[in-house]
Amino acid sequence: MSEKSKILIIGATGYIGKFIVAASAKSGHPTFALVRESAVSNPSKSEIIESFKTSGVALVYGDLYDHESLVKAIKQVDVVISTVGRAQLSDQVKIIAAIKEAGNVKLLLEVLYFIQRFFPSEFGNDVDRVHAVEPAKTAFEIKAQIRRTIEAEGIPYTYLSSNTFAGFFLPTFSQPGATAPPRDKVIILGDGNPKAVFNKEDDIGTYTIKAADDPRTLSKILYIRPPQNTYSFNEIVSLWEKKIGKTLEKIYVPEEQVLKNIQEASVPLNVMLAISHSVFIKGDHTNFEIKPSFGVEASELYPDVKYTTVDEYLNQFV
Repeated sequence: MSEKSKILIIGATGYIGKFIVAASAKSGHPTFALVRESAVSNPSKSEIIESFKTSGVALVYGDLYDHESLVKAIKQVDVVISTVGRAQLSDQVKIIAAIKEAGNVKLLLEVLYFIQRFFPSEFGNDVDRVHAVEPAKTAFEIKAQIRRTIEAEGIPYTYLSSNTFAGFFLPTFSQPGATAPPRDKVIILGDGNPKAVFNKEDDIGTYTIKAADDPRTLSKILYIRPPQNTYSFNEIVSLWEKKIGKTLEKIYVPEEQVLKNIQEASVPLNVMLAISHSVFIKGDHTNFEIKPSFGVEASELYPDVKYTTVDEYLNQFV
């Protein structure tokens, strides 16, 4: 492509959405953020929205539940990236319907989409390759159903599996009530041996935008699985121990107890525990091989990206 694609982010002011907006603008893509008019006057969103304006991002007023506004927004762009939260995952069928209305024409009895790519909201485990328990199981199944709907409608897509957000896990190692990484004892789920992947949110944004115009990622799952960000829980604890020069007391929680804790916990703790069970006990980030028939790995495709490693990320807490 001679020109960079125009990118629309839906869920732009959300947790991962704002990183993707920033990466898109920084990369020189004409960037559009779908925002509700009420968000502009919302004190919790105003700072983010001002940063969008400063970066040259075009604000498009609309709503996931306003079909006309969705269609109007999508008609302006080439790529649609959804970053909606868990409560809105199933409502992405509304985006699919808007893409169909906004972007297709009939030509020689074939339906061609002007829209070049749709990234549904995933940004976690590969939902077709998980071994999750409830309540995470339902959320993963909803994402998988959105995939099937996209495929059935023939919409060009890229699914993005970014694994764990570094900002969720590394600042506390997911220790109950902690505000910093542990310095005395650490609770480890299972035996601590399955490998997981931890990526800084800025890098997830960068890789997502890199993929937007890349024919190699079309109709593929893009896995962000850099070697230097792939660690077992035990290995992360060992790395941290070396940094602080101290051996931690390790408390291992067997799977049976983790499952019991999930059943007894309330929302949102039960969801987070169920995801942790999938990642740290079932090893759902790395217990399969990425095959060319369905996926590609981001750090291999884009070796020019200087991503933040787990080792580097942890230095800020020493």
